[in-house]
Amino acid sequence: MIISQLLQSAVKANYRSESSQLDSELLLCHVLGVTRSFLKTWPDRPVNSAQLEQYEALVQRRVEGEPVAYLIGTQGFWSLDLAVSAATLIPRPETELLVEVALGLSVPEQASVLDLGTGTGAIALALATERSQWQICAVDVESDAVALAERNRQQHQLDNVTIFASNWFAAIPQQRFDIIVSNPPYIEASDPHLSQGDVRFEPASALVSGSEGLDDLRLLCAQSVAYLSDGGWLLVEHGFEQGAAVRELFVEAGFSLTETHRDLNGLERLTLGRYRVANA
Repeated sequence: MIISQLLQSAVKANYRSESSQLDSELLLCHVLGVTRSFLKTWPDRPVNSAQLEQYEALVQRRVEGEPVAYLIGTQGFWSLDLAVSAATLIPRPETELLVEVALGLSVPEQASVLDLGTGTGAIALALATERSQWQICAVDVESDAVALAERNRQQHQLDNVTIFASNWFAAIPQQRFDIIVSNPPYIEASDPHLSQGDVRFEPASALVSGSEGLDDLRLLCAQSVAYLSDGGWLLVEHGFEQGAAVRELFVEAGFSLTETHRDLNGLERLTLGRYRVANA
């Protein structure tokens, strides 16, 4: 079978996916070890039996809903290609907004940054690539996530990032950071989307946060004030319907200049605030 025929068959099998063409191409690139441009340049190139068998198995897993990123083991984020696994959330384009906003903040040239619940390390590593003078600490409660983030750090040779295990602030020595960022769990435990689509395969511990989806966000707002420099910033990602509730949590914790940013779809996705130690 040739490349064009194989892709046509895969797209048809995976018709329920809104990105069936892209899914099929990414899986075939993974099997063949080529780029997508190769597929378009050589559509008549034959595929051997071993490659065919591997590809068909991956397509079937995708038809059953398994995310492409887990199937090929990588996901693009910002300017990085990151290793992913079922131990972590798959980095999403919406989270790049958090990186963009953090990079635009008024902070010292050699800012200290804390990334809570780092997962693959996506946020911390993206910031590190853009600000080599920043010193970034990234933590996660899951040991498999810590190992994966460290693997990504080494892959991209980012020496201004330190990664270790911590349940939020529990293992972090008392110190002050200029920026604290987090993409914490924020989905309600009863949300029906947890049993639908790709999210079924992602770790529930990284998705669910109590009956309202606010448990971890509430903790982060309350405890971060003890770890922020005077004038330091807290930035958190949250659900598109949680903007008002999260802004209220920021105000209750003593933050000022609180505002919510919308993602490319026009949905409230990120809230940040500035904290003055003198007002604590």
